[in-house]
Formats: sequence, structure tokens, C-alpha cells
Amino acid sequence: MRQRIAVVGSGPAGLTFARVLHRHDHPVTILERDPAPDARPPGGTLDLHEGLGRLALDKAGLLADFQALARPEGQAMRILDTDGTVLRDWRPRPDDRANPEIDRGQLRDLLLGPLDVRWGQSVTQVVPGTRDGVVVRFADGREESFDLVIGADGAWSRVRPAVSPVTPHYTGVTAVETSLDDVDTRHPDLARLVGDGSVAVYGMNRAFVAQRSSGGHVKVYAQFRAPLDWHTHLDPADAEAVRSSLLDLFHGWTAPVLDLLHHGTAFVHRPLYVLPVSHTWPHVQGVTLLGDAAHLMPPLGAGANLAMLEGAELAETIAAGPGDPDEAVHAFEKQMWARAGRWAQITTAGLDRLVSPDPTEALALFDRVQSS
Repeated sequence: MRQRIAVVGSGPAGLTFARVLHRHDHPVTILERDPAPDARPPGGTLDLHEGLGRLALDKAGLLADFQALARPEGQAMRILDTDGTVLRDWRPRPDDRANPEIDRGQLRDLLLGPLDVRWGQSVTQVVPGTRDGVVVRFADGREESFDLVIGADGAWSRVRPAVSPVTPHYTGVTAVETSLDDVDTRHPDLARLVGDGSVAVYGMNRAFVAQRSSGGHVKVYAQFRAPLDWHTHLDPADAEAVRSSLLDLFHGWTAPVLDLLHHGTAFVHRPLYVLPVSHTWPHVQGVTLLGDAAHLMPPLGAGANLAMLEGAELAETIAAGPGDPDEAVHAFEKQMWARAGRWAQITTAGLDRLVSPDPTEALALFDRVQSS
């Protein structure tokens, strides 16, 4: 008899896990608290790396579909000084497909495909070690039992407490996100500033990144070191008050960069949290974690890639059988911990350099990455 498997969360990790198992004709129950796929904005764009996210898509049989949607030109990166001087202007070669970009919404839809997600299922607790297996409790009072529950439900995972008492901690860096629509038509000067990919500006303990998605959409991220409660005097729904506060914070920076704030439509406060670099847990039969639920790290291009590969690898491990599935999950966890620990160190050090008292640290990091 096949295991009854549930994955909590329909992000890249959970969907990749389910899609690979689906390819092996193994059913998976996907539990997602959002009431529908489009209940929230899907976010910006992701660059999928050859040995990570793209390998996961290959394991899911979706690589060709991804390549049809991806934007290799989105790898372009321009770095400005705070006075507008162009410090770096890197553009990929026409055949450079090292880290092509794809919109998060497009990736979600690609992974969803034929999967059957149970939307509006808010999990409150996971209880392992019961007579019926692992019990999943829902906000409406229901309970359901499974042989294996995969926590792929992000930073504030409701599954994580079943295996680990650790919770995320604040990095000291906050991002405030805004966006511009139809930028090529409505703001052609800003469209040229952003280019095909991203533009970044680094100052003392502050950073500014604008990144193009498809369809003329641009995501803008203002990042800075501040106490967690820096915004308590602001009404988050008052866009003009938030805009004014950010313009004060970035006062003196070049006007075109500040125009990205002037034209932003709404503002979302995103303090950056992480889990400890070497987060592990004593193995618990019937429960494990993937992605941000397991190893939340700074958003520097590794998290989603790792999450997808982990989902694909765990699915292949389960599908391979025979043998003790619990031993296979434990072996997977050890492999995941080692790799995620290395990337957590890299991204933590990267955040320290990108939002640094010395802006030249960010430029040096960019040069090192491009030369590697």
C-alpha cells in the first residue's frame, strides 16, 4: 500500500515535490491556506539556476515548458552610484542562459498543471506519532491522518513545530516593496533605467533594486538597516505617508531612482527574517520540511532554487522504493541540511555586503559573482 502523503503549502517547494511524484503516478494531497491560486499577488521574478531550479524542472519533465516562458535577457544587471553614475552595466550574451528569469506567477502555473490542490485548507498543527500516523489539524476543527507530512509552508511554517522549536529571527534589514505597471508606455524613462533586467543602487546601510517582470511590470525594493519597529508611526495603508518616509530615507539619491518611489502604486513592508545558518532537527518519523520552512535565508536568488531541487529530490527518493521510506526521508534530510547550510552562509554574508556601511562591498560582491 502506498503512503498517504500530504504537502502543506503550494509554493515552489511543495508544487515541485507534488509534480515529480505525480510524474511517478504517486498521489499527493496538497493543502494550501489561500482560497485560490490568485488570492495574493504572486511576487516578482526568479532566476532559476542550471544545477538547482532548472534541474528540478527537468526532473518534473517541465524544462522545455520553462524555456518557452523564461527570459534570458532578464539576467541583465546595471549598478548605479547614488548620484546616478553607471558603475556596472552587465548584459548577457544572446546565448547566455545561466540564470534565466521567470515570473513567479508563471512558474506557479507551470508547476500546478494537472495537480489537484485543496485550496482554503488552513493547517494549524501537525501531530506525529499517533496511532493513525501523523495527524493534521485544521482551523475549522477537522483532523486528517497521513503517513508522511511535508512542511513546505514557508517562513512561519505551521508544520515546523512538529520537528523543531526554532523560529525565524530578524536580520536587521527591512525591505519595502512597491511596483509600477505598464512601465514602457507610462514611464519610458524609468523603463530604460531598469533595462531588460534589474538596476541596483547601493548606499551606506541602504540599497535600492528595481527588477523587470514580463508585461511591463517592475518590482521595486527599498532596503535598509532599521529596528523592526521603524514604521510603527506610519499607517501601512497610507501610501503617501510611506512614500514620504522612504523619500526622506533616500534623500539626496539621484532623481530617476527616487522617481521609482514617486510612481510606486502601493507599499508592502517586508522585514527580512532568517533561520539559523545550520538549522537541523532530530528526525521525526512521518514529518519533514522543505524550502523556507527548513532553511529560511536572505532572498538572494538561492532560496526558491534550493526549495525546488529539494522537492524534486525528496519525491524521487520516495518514488524509488522499496525499502524503509522513513530511512529514505532521514537520509534526504541529512543531504538537505549540508547543502542548505552552505547556501545559508553564502546568502547571509551576501546580505551583509549588499546592505553595508561600505557601499563598495556590494560592488565587489557583484564583480566576484560575475567573474566566477
